[in-house]
Amino acid sequence: MPAFALASLRPAQLNEEILEYIEKVQSTFAPFGGRFRVHGAEPEVLEGKWPGTVVIVEFPDVERARAWYASPAYQEILPLRTRNIEGETIIIDGVGPDYDAARTAARMRAARG
Repeated sequence: MPAFALASLRPAQLNEEILEYIEKVQSTFAPFGGRFRVHGAEPEVLEGKWPGTVVIVEFPDVERARAWYASPAYQEILPLRTRNIEGETIIIDGVGPDYDAARTAARMRAARG
């Protein structure tokens, strides 16, 4: 099942460290089967507030997403971003191709008694 690394990042003053991070980051997740799905896009906010841009990287599974984040290659460049850009980063499981929300609701109803 796919997994995603998602970051919500606040705008920052562009500098050499940020540019170096951007230049190097893609090569850090490639060995783990990761690829950009969204990179620095401004979201269209339909509900609530979203202060910043969005980055989404897809991995084949959550184990590889975790392995990427913990990898020496990524940990080496991570401070280039965290020193310069505020934000949150999460890893989250996706759903399989046969996922059906109605079946999930039915299981929830059954479990509720």
